[in-house]
Amino acid sequence: MQPRAVETQNALAGYKRLVIKIGSALLVDDKSGKLRTEWLAALASDIAALKAEGRDVVIVSSGAIALGRRLLGLPGKALPLDQSQAAASAGQIALSQAWASHLSEHGITTGQILLTPNITEERRYFLNARTTINTLLGLGAVPIINENDSVATFEIRYGDNDRLSARVATMIEADMLVLLSDIDGLYTAPPAQNPDARHIPHVAEITPEIEAMAGGAASHLSRGGMTTKLGAGKITANAGTAMIIALGTGLHPLRNLVDGGRHTLFAPATNTTAARKRWIMGTLEITGQITIDDGAVRALKGGRSLLPIGVVKLRGDFVRGDVVAIRDLEDREIARGLVGLDRDSADLVIGKKSETIKDMLGPSTRTELVHRDNLVLLSQ
Repeated sequence: MQPRAVETQNALAGYKRLVIKIGSALLVDDKSGKLRTEWLAALASDIAALKAEGRDVVIVSSGAIALGRRLLGLPGKALPLDQSQAAASAGQIALSQAWASHLSEHGITTGQILLTPNITEERRYFLNARTTINTLLGLGAVPIINENDSVATFEIRYGDNDRLSARVATMIEADMLVLLSDIDGLYTAPPAQNPDARHIPHVAEITPEIEAMAGGAASHLSRGGMTTKLGAGKITANAGTAMIIALGTGLHPLRNLVDGGRHTLFAPATNTTAARKRWIMGTLEITGQITIDDGAVRALKGGRSLLPIGVVKLRGDFVRGDVVAIRDLEDREIARGLVGLDRDSADLVIGKKSETIKDMLGPSTRTELVHRDNLVLLSQ
């Protein structure tokens, strides 16, 4: 989809498949720890209106830990891992019941899906999850998705639902991701700290200058701030999915967008990639780094595979099939791909010609370190 004009009144016009991310601070009252039922009822009405127009809607909802904390009587703002997981376990039941109850009033069935990083980062699980979500959508249901915080550890987790929602959006080929937040978009600086900060209605590309504008999380209920939202925008843009950051604190936040409410639109890249390459681009874990010379850079930009002869340095303990970042001599990441050799084998062949590699590793060995079908160039 081509980027729309900034002045379009209805910010959601023309988008057929939407992922809506709801943060804990919107869904759960900060002081009481109780669900904001009036707000959720209004949002359910907004979702029903979108569904009535024939659109697919997927919800990525935080709130399980915040709800479970009150249900279990857990004090304090920072919880140790075991208590956080217990709170998620109790709160997830309350959260799913709340969504099912409010959407059922509009005749909408919900389905709950709990994800962990291995599900979106390992392609077999990725495909299974995508099939489940697409099947629910085909049956007219609204999938309610959250990270499985009851089993996730601090080391193995998405860490924020901004990034999770971006992975879900690219997984199901959504054309729009809406991040409902406590701010109405991106500003030139955090507005709470700088009264001269200006709102930015449209971002064509997330550059280092754009990233420098981000601030931190505003609430203890939130894990992410503007930095994580920009990270989500990078994932979606490369997959051809538009993204909006909009204020979600008031009633009917989606209807507000339809009515022309203020927001920031992040345009998708126009050169969208195939499904396999979308998955490669969005993967969270980069297990290795490959530095290449200028000739190899030109070869990649010309549509060729990465051959060992153009490699000058390897970093990381990767195995065949892992996702690696490919960098130029100035240490800029220019591409990402699935590596074709284990690190031990790659160490043996870097800088060598294909004929020599076959002599070393056998005639049946594929000589590409990263095949062009498994490689995605980053926007330069």
